[in-house]
Amino acid sequence: MANTNLSNAKKVKNDEFYTQFSDIQKEIEAYLEFDPDVFRGKVVYSNCDDPFESNFFRYFALNFNRLGLKRLITTSYKPSPIANTQLGLFGDDKTIKSAKGRTKITANKLIINEVHDMDGDGAFDLRDIAEQLKANRNNEWSPLEGDGDFRSPECEALLKQSDIVVTNPPFSLFRTYVAQLVEYNKKFVIIGNLHAIVYKEIFPLIKADKMWLGNGFQAGNAYFSTPNVREFAGGVYDEKTGLVKFRNCCWFTNLDHGRRHQPLSLMTIADNLKFNKKMAGKTAYERYDNYDAIEVPFTDAIPSDYDGVMGVPVSFLDRYNPEQFQILGSNRGIDQDPDRVYGKGSYLNGKETFKRLFIRHRKPAA
Repeated sequence: MANTNLSNAKKVKNDEFYTQFSDIQKEIEAYLEFDPDVFRGKVVYSNCDDPFESNFFRYFALNFNRLGLKRLITTSYKPSPIANTQLGLFGDDKTIKSAKGRTKITANKLIINEVHDMDGDGAFDLRDIAEQLKANRNNEWSPLEGDGDFRSPECEALLKQSDIVVTNPPFSLFRTYVAQLVEYNKKFVIIGNLHAIVYKEIFPLIKADKMWLGNGFQAGNAYFSTPNVREFAGGVYDEKTGLVKFRNCCWFTNLDHGRRHQPLSLMTIADNLKFNKKMAGKTAYERYDNYDAIEVPFTDAIPSDYDGVMGVPVSFLDRYNPEQFQILGSNRGIDQDPDRVYGKGSYLNGKETFKRLFIRHRKPAA
């Protein structure tokens, strides 16, 4: 169900999903626990976020001094339905007027270089940023010249100035978006579809340990707000909360975090067959018809005493420890792209399997 929902979202190009503040906070705190200075002195860029709506902007603005940021940059894309709707908070209306005198919807750029308690209430919040912008105190809001597309020259120029990109990019442009980050050698924390793991543009980065999964959403459930509920074909919409639930969203990153280095507790083949309830009724770990590897249908069924190649579900990556396992390859992906990453599709008892990673235990260093 969830797989189809995400595919539908791609087909209709409904890319406006707004990430919850609590999810952003939980994810970023995981990197801070591993390295408290990971953001210190850095320029953070959210290039798919309307600064007047984005919880990414809100989180990093409110935690600007605690994280030790050098600068925070956010840019929006022009078609955003909430663009230019809250400009009163940030002082004089700088929107461009059309020839008929009507407000022209523009993409926005907001740059924060410093934050202070401007109203003297002993706390810092978004009202303080608004006061600083009104007073022109080393922060800047202005319309972009173009539409705010992350591939536009002015947005690329801002990307070049940044150190770490943190955002929820469009689902339909995920491959292109990641390619740009790699081209400019940027650190990043972004949201994507779990099954992007086996895309031909993404998997080589996973295999080479240049990209991995982040700390993750609570219980694997991602909740987003969206302005397009009536037009939206995917996800599970909750009328009470106004949120859309996805099961197959995850964080992708190249920043380190502690969960990535937690070893996975394993049992032997014999103990799995005897004690692992998920393996009940199975007489043995089945071997692929056309490849020298065994099928391991569940991550928690990976045997500790098998030294050969194993086929595991892509969800294994959520438990992947690079010191414990080596990723060798992948078979056909969810989009059934004819350009395979790992040769022909793998077959089990005459039936082709999909969305598998091939792994083996990493041998201890001599």
